[in-house]
Amino acid sequence: MANLSVNLCGIQLKNPVIAASGTFGFGREYNELYDIGTIGGVSTKGLTLEPRLGNPTPRIAESRGVILNAVGLQNPGVEHFISYDLDWLKSTGTAVIANVAGKTLDDYKNICAKLDGLVDMVELNISCPNVRSGGMAFGIKPETVEEVTRYAKSGLKNTPLMVKLSPNVESIATNALAAQKGGADCVSLINTLTGMAIDIERRKPIIANNTGGVSGAGVKPIAVRMVYEVAQAVEIPVVGMGGITCAEDAIEFLMAGATAVQVGTANFTDPYAMPKIVKGLNDWCDKHGVESVSELTGALQLNQR
Repeated sequence: MANLSVNLCGIQLKNPVIAASGTFGFGREYNELYDIGTIGGVSTKGLTLEPRLGNPTPRIAESRGVILNAVGLQNPGVEHFISYDLDWLKSTGTAVIANVAGKTLDDYKNICAKLDGLVDMVELNISCPNVRSGGMAFGIKPETVEEVTRYAKSGLKNTPLMVKLSPNVESIATNALAAQKGGADCVSLINTLTGMAIDIERRKPIIANNTGGVSGAGVKPIAVRMVYEVAQAVEIPVVGMGGITCAEDAIEFLMAGATAVQVGTANFTDPYAMPKIVKGLNDWCDKHGVESVSELTGALQLNQR
């Protein structure tokens, strides 16, 4: 049996497989199928200071190899999570990562302060509209990435901060460096790509929001490339995600430089995807004589030109 445990910002994960935010709720439904304490961690559904109803329907559409979503951060609010879900989620034995979002810099700081010391880590969703910048997402420009990271970090005294990076930017490595400069303890990537699907009979977008976030197996090569670029640029750990459906996919991300991975859309097509990936990681390591999965991080050997 290989050693699958990894250390992420001082948090010891049983294995490097984490449920991605927005695809796992708070874990209760999946725990009816299997013990979610067997996976490395859970990144919760995105939390805001106040409850949110989300976007109008339809807000999910399928396409070849991917799905589009524009759920709009529907969630019960951080206070409800703390009162009704946090203790249960902690009791499962998996690492609890609270994914958070806000409309203003103060929103980010205040929600982080509420969660400080209560969860294992906070993951910052910076793909939300910045009301001071005309609706442009906080995660688009390096200067706003650094600013929102610094604000959020100021609300955390006892909890590490992970910043989730948008791929819809000029240079994701530059934005990762900005997050590091702002005080991020690690970064996660990629968040969804922006896309559109059209109903050609109605001549209208399928999603009521017109555009949505693209995720699923089809985005994996893009995500792996971006994880590699970021891992080469920063000195903090990287958590990779984007199209992971099997252990071999996860190993690609680890070799590209990730310390851990997040699995999202695969949970919709196969609710047992993550325990299968954990088992697959162990089997692959045993087959290849790898004693510890952490040996795979950054093990990529580039072709010589």
